[in-house]
Amino acid sequence: MNTTKSTRISEMASVHPDARIGEGATISPFSTVEADVEIGHGTWIGPNVSIFSGSRIGSHCKIFPGSVIAGMPQDLKFAGEHTTTVIGDHTTIRECCTINRGTTDRMMTKVGSHCLLMAYTHVAHDAIVGDHCVLANCANLAGHVTIEDWVILEGVVAIQQFVRIGKHAFVAGGSLVRKNIPPYVKVAREPLSYIGVNAIGLRRRGFPDEFVRAVEDVYRTLYVTGGNMSQAIKVAEMELPMSDAKETILDFIRASDKGIVRGPF
Repeated sequence: MNTTKSTRISEMASVHPDARIGEGATISPFSTVEADVEIGHGTWIGPNVSIFSGSRIGSHCKIFPGSVIAGMPQDLKFAGEHTTTVIGDHTTIRECCTINRGTTDRMMTKVGSHCLLMAYTHVAHDAIVGDHCVLANCANLAGHVTIEDWVILEGVVAIQQFVRIGKHAFVAGGSLVRKNIPPYVKVAREPLSYIGVNAIGLRRRGFPDEFVRAVEDVYRTLYVTGGNMSQAIKVAEMELPMSDAKETILDFIRASDKGIVRGPF
Protein backbone atom coordinates (compact mmCIF):
# COMPACT_ATOMS: atom_id res chain seq x y z
CA MET A 1 0.00 0.00 0.00
CA ASN A 2 1.69 3.19 -1.17
CA THR A 3 0.83 6.01 1.21
CA THR A 4 2.46 9.20 2.47
CA LYS A 5 2.43 11.00 5.79
CA SER A 6 -0.41 13.18 4.56
CA THR A 7 -2.60 10.15 3.80
CA ARG A 8 -5.11 9.55 6.60
CA ILE A 9 -6.30 5.95 6.98
CA SER A 10 -8.36 5.11 10.04
CA GLU A 11 -7.20 2.19 12.15
CA MET A 12 -10.82 1.02 12.02
CA ALA A 13 -10.80 0.82 8.21
CA SER A 14 -9.90 -2.36 6.33
CA VAL A 15 -7.47 -1.47 3.53
CA HIS A 16 -5.68 -4.16 1.55
CA PRO A 17 -1.90 -3.66 1.48
CA ASP A 18 -1.90 -3.83 -2.34
CA ALA A 19 -4.35 -0.93 -2.72
CA ARG A 20 -2.80 2.21 -4.20
CA ILE A 21 -3.80 5.26 -2.18
CA GLY A 22 -2.84 8.74 -3.36
CA GLU A 23 -1.25 11.51 -1.33
CA GLY A 24 -3.63 13.35 0.97
CA ALA A 25 -6.43 10.79 0.65
CA THR A 26 -8.65 9.96 3.62
CA ILE A 27 -10.13 6.54 4.42
CA SER A 28 -12.67 6.85 7.25
CA PRO A 29 -13.62 4.25 9.89
CA PHE A 30 -15.43 1.05 8.92
CA SER A 31 -14.72 1.43 5.20
CA THR A 32 -13.31 -1.46 3.16
CA VAL A 33 -10.77 -1.08 0.34
CA GLU A 34 -9.84 -4.30 -1.48
CA ALA A 35 -6.79 -5.13 -3.56
CA ASP A 36 -6.55 -3.89 -7.16
CA VAL A 37 -7.94 -0.51 -6.15
CA GLU A 38 -6.57 2.92 -7.06
CA ILE A 39 -7.65 6.04 -5.15
CA GLY A 40 -6.34 9.41 -6.32
CA HIS A 41 -4.75 12.12 -4.24
CA GLY A 42 -6.96 14.24 -2.02
CA THR A 43 -9.96 11.90 -2.29
CA TRP A 44 -12.15 11.51 0.79
CA ILE A 45 -13.73 8.13 1.51
CA GLY A 46 -16.36 8.48 4.22
CA PRO A 47 -17.35 5.91 6.84
CA ASN A 48 -18.84 2.56 5.88
CA VAL A 49 -17.96 2.69 2.18
CA SER A 50 -17.16 -0.52 0.25
CA ILE A 51 -14.59 -0.18 -2.52
CA PHE A 52 -14.11 -3.48 -4.29
CA SER A 53 -11.35 -4.70 -6.57
CA GLY A 54 -11.40 -3.05 -9.98
CA SER A 55 -12.10 0.44 -8.63
CA ARG A 56 -10.21 3.30 -10.27
CA ILE A 57 -11.12 6.47 -8.39
CA GLY A 58 -9.72 9.85 -9.39
CA SER A 59 -8.38 12.76 -7.39
CA HIS A 60 -10.33 15.05 -5.04
CA CYS A 61 -13.45 12.88 -5.07
CA LYS A 62 -15.86 12.56 -2.15
CA ILE A 63 -17.62 9.27 -1.48
CA PHE A 64 -20.23 9.31 1.28
CA PRO A 65 -21.33 6.58 3.72
CA GLY A 66 -23.04 3.45 2.48
CA SER A 67 -21.80 3.68 -1.11
CA VAL A 68 -20.56 0.56 -2.92
CA ILE A 69 -18.03 0.99 -5.73
CA ALA A 70 -17.22 -1.77 -8.26
CA GLY A 71 -19.67 -4.31 -6.90
CA MET A 72 -20.16 -7.43 -9.02
CA PRO A 73 -22.46 -6.78 -12.03
CA GLN A 74 -26.10 -7.79 -11.57
CA ASP A 75 -25.89 -9.67 -14.85
CA LEU A 76 -26.43 -13.44 -15.03
CA LYS A 77 -23.99 -13.64 -17.94
CA PHE A 78 -21.13 -12.30 -15.82
CA ALA A 79 -18.49 -15.01 -15.45
CA GLY A 80 -16.00 -13.30 -13.16
CA GLU A 81 -13.94 -11.60 -15.87
CA HIS A 82 -11.58 -8.81 -14.80
CA THR A 83 -13.42 -5.53 -15.30
CA THR A 84 -13.31 -2.11 -13.69
CA THR A 85 -15.27 0.84 -12.41
CA VAL A 86 -13.65 4.15 -13.33
CA ILE A 87 -14.52 7.44 -11.60
CA GLY A 88 -13.02 10.73 -12.75
CA ASP A 89 -11.64 13.63 -10.72
CA HIS A 90 -13.64 15.99 -8.50
CA THR A 91 -16.72 13.76 -8.52
CA THR A 92 -19.02 13.53 -5.50
CA ILE A 93 -20.92 10.33 -4.74
CA ARG A 94 -23.48 10.77 -2.00
CA GLU A 95 -24.95 8.30 0.46
CA CYS A 96 -25.78 4.71 -0.55
CA CYS A 97 -24.92 4.97 -4.24
CA THR A 98 -24.03 1.75 -6.07
CA ILE A 99 -21.78 1.65 -9.13
CA ASN A 100 -21.21 -1.84 -10.52
CA ARG A 101 -18.24 -3.15 -12.50
CA GLY A 102 -18.40 -3.70 -16.24
CA THR A 103 -18.81 -6.92 -18.19
CA THR A 104 -17.32 -8.13 -21.46
CA ASP A 105 -19.45 -5.60 -23.36
CA ARG A 106 -17.37 -2.55 -22.41
CA MET A 107 -15.10 -4.05 -19.73
CA MET A 108 -15.80 -1.09 -17.48
CA THR A 109 -18.42 1.16 -15.97
CA LYS A 110 -17.42 4.81 -16.02
CA VAL A 111 -18.47 8.01 -14.26
CA GLY A 112 -16.69 11.13 -15.50
CA SER A 113 -15.13 14.10 -13.74
CA HIS A 114 -16.95 16.91 -11.89
CA CYS A 115 -20.10 14.82 -11.52
CA LEU A 116 -22.61 14.74 -8.65
CA LEU A 117 -24.41 11.48 -7.94
CA MET A 118 -26.99 12.13 -5.23
CA ALA A 119 -28.14 9.62 -2.64
CA TYR A 120 -29.32 6.14 -3.71
CA THR A 121 -28.30 6.51 -7.33
CA HIS A 122 -27.56 3.22 -9.11
CA VAL A 123 -25.20 2.94 -12.10
CA ALA A 124 -25.31 -0.55 -13.57
CA HIS A 125 -22.66 -2.52 -15.44
CA ASP A 126 -21.15 -1.02 -18.60
CA ALA A 127 -22.90 2.32 -18.16
CA ILE A 128 -20.94 5.39 -19.20
CA VAL A 129 -21.61 8.78 -17.58
CA GLY A 130 -19.82 11.81 -19.03
CA ASP A 131 -18.32 14.84 -17.30
CA HIS A 132 -20.25 17.51 -15.36
CA CYS A 133 -23.36 15.36 -15.00
CA VAL A 134 -25.86 15.58 -12.13
CA LEU A 135 -27.86 12.48 -11.23
CA ALA A 136 -30.37 13.38 -8.54
CA ASN A 137 -31.66 11.12 -5.78
CA CYS A 138 -32.70 7.59 -6.75
CA ALA A 139 -31.74 7.89 -10.41
CA ASN A 140 -31.40 4.38 -11.82
CA LEU A 141 -29.28 3.54 -14.86
CA ALA A 142 -29.64 0.06 -16.34
CA GLY A 143 -26.74 -1.71 -18.02
CA HIS A 144 -25.05 -0.32 -21.13
CA VAL A 145 -26.59 3.16 -20.79
CA THR A 146 -24.60 6.09 -22.18
CA ILE A 147 -25.00 9.60 -20.76
CA GLU A 148 -23.03 12.34 -22.46
CA ASP A 149 -21.52 15.45 -20.81
CA TRP A 150 -23.52 18.04 -18.84
CA VAL A 151 -26.70 15.96 -18.53
CA ILE A 152 -29.04 16.54 -15.59
CA LEU A 153 -31.37 13.80 -14.35
CA GLU A 154 -33.88 14.88 -11.73
CA GLY A 155 -34.94 12.52 -8.96
CA VAL A 156 -36.36 9.03 -9.48
CA VAL A 157 -35.48 8.84 -13.18
CA ALA A 158 -35.22 5.28 -14.50
CA ILE A 159 -33.32 4.57 -17.74
CA GLN A 160 -33.76 1.39 -19.77
CA GLN A 161 -30.71 -0.58 -20.89
CA PHE A 162 -28.77 0.55 -23.98
CA VAL A 163 -30.41 4.01 -23.98
CA ARG A 164 -28.27 7.02 -24.87
CA ILE A 165 -28.81 10.58 -23.61
CA GLY A 166 -27.22 13.43 -25.54
CA LYS A 167 -25.14 16.20 -24.02
CA HIS A 168 -26.76 19.09 -22.17
CA ALA A 169 -30.10 17.29 -21.96
CA PHE A 170 -32.43 17.75 -18.98
CA VAL A 171 -34.72 14.92 -17.82
CA ALA A 172 -37.62 15.76 -15.49
CA GLY A 173 -38.11 13.92 -12.22
CA GLY A 174 -39.93 10.60 -12.21
CA SER A 175 -39.34 10.00 -15.92
CA LEU A 176 -39.19 6.52 -17.46
CA VAL A 177 -36.64 6.69 -20.27
CA ARG A 178 -37.20 4.03 -22.95
CA LYS A 179 -35.89 5.88 -26.01
CA ASN A 180 -32.76 7.90 -26.77
CA ILE A 181 -32.84 11.57 -25.83
CA PRO A 182 -31.07 13.88 -28.29
CA PRO A 183 -28.71 16.70 -27.19
CA TYR A 184 -29.75 20.07 -25.76
CA VAL A 185 -33.39 19.22 -25.00
CA LYS A 186 -35.73 19.04 -22.02
CA VAL A 187 -37.98 16.00 -21.69
CA ALA A 188 -40.91 15.25 -19.38
CA ARG A 189 -44.43 13.73 -19.23
CA GLU A 190 -45.54 10.12 -19.65
CA PRO A 191 -44.86 8.76 -22.17
CA LEU A 192 -41.66 10.75 -22.20
CA SER A 193 -41.78 13.64 -24.66
CA TYR A 194 -39.77 16.58 -25.93
CA ILE A 195 -40.95 19.74 -24.15
CA GLY A 196 -38.40 22.25 -25.44
CA VAL A 197 -34.77 23.22 -25.72
CA ASN A 198 -32.65 23.45 -22.57
CA ALA A 199 -31.98 27.11 -23.34
CA ILE A 200 -31.44 28.18 -19.72
CA GLY A 201 -28.85 25.47 -19.15
CA LEU A 202 -27.03 26.29 -22.38
CA ARG A 203 -26.86 30.01 -21.60
CA ARG A 204 -25.67 29.32 -18.05
CA ARG A 205 -22.79 27.32 -19.55
CA GLY A 206 -21.74 30.15 -21.82
CA PHE A 207 -23.32 29.20 -25.14
CA PRO A 208 -24.04 32.32 -27.25
CA ASP A 209 -27.57 33.25 -28.28
CA GLU A 210 -26.92 32.37 -31.92
CA PHE A 211 -26.06 28.80 -30.92
CA VAL A 212 -29.23 28.49 -28.85
CA ARG A 213 -31.31 29.87 -31.72
CA ALA A 214 -29.74 27.34 -34.10
CA VAL A 215 -30.67 24.52 -31.70
CA GLU A 216 -34.24 25.86 -31.48
CA ASP A 217 -34.50 26.03 -35.27
CA VAL A 218 -33.45 22.40 -35.64
CA TYR A 219 -35.91 21.08 -33.05
CA ARG A 220 -38.71 23.25 -34.40
CA THR A 221 -38.18 21.52 -37.73
CA LEU A 222 -37.92 18.06 -36.21
CA TYR A 223 -40.71 18.16 -33.67
CA VAL A 224 -43.12 21.01 -34.38
CA THR A 225 -43.62 21.50 -38.11
CA GLY A 226 -45.23 18.08 -38.68
CA GLY A 227 -44.33 15.04 -40.77
CA ASN A 228 -42.45 11.97 -39.66
CA MET A 229 -38.89 12.10 -38.34
CA SER A 230 -37.27 10.89 -41.56
CA GLN A 231 -38.98 13.64 -43.54
CA ALA A 232 -38.13 16.24 -40.90
CA ILE A 233 -34.44 15.27 -40.98
CA LYS A 234 -34.40 15.77 -44.78
CA VAL A 235 -35.99 19.20 -44.38
CA ALA A 236 -33.44 20.16 -41.73
CA GLU A 237 -30.58 18.97 -43.92
CA MET A 238 -31.74 20.92 -46.95
CA GLU A 239 -33.30 24.07 -45.53
CA LEU A 240 -31.44 24.95 -42.34
CA PRO A 241 -28.01 26.61 -42.52
CA MET A 242 -24.94 24.59 -41.62
CA SER A 243 -23.98 24.82 -37.95
CA ASP A 244 -22.29 22.79 -35.25
CA ALA A 245 -25.62 22.48 -33.46
CA LYS A 246 -27.37 21.08 -36.52
CA GLU A 247 -24.66 18.52 -37.25
CA THR A 248 -24.46 17.36 -33.62
CA ILE A 249 -28.21 16.86 -33.38
CA LEU A 250 -28.67 15.15 -36.73
CA ASP A 251 -25.65 12.87 -36.23
CA PHE A 252 -27.09 11.76 -32.89
CA ILE A 253 -30.51 11.01 -34.36
CA ARG A 254 -29.11 9.13 -37.37
CA ALA A 255 -27.17 6.87 -34.99
CA SER A 256 -30.18 6.19 -32.75
CA ASP A 257 -31.29 2.73 -33.76
CA LYS A 258 -33.58 2.61 -30.70
CA GLY A 259 -35.38 5.74 -31.87
CA ILE A 260 -35.71 9.01 -29.98
CA VAL A 261 -38.32 10.41 -27.60
CA ARG A 262 -41.62 11.49 -29.07
CA GLY A 263 -42.64 15.03 -29.94
CA PRO A 264 -44.79 17.36 -27.84
CA PHE A 265 -48.15 16.47 -29.33
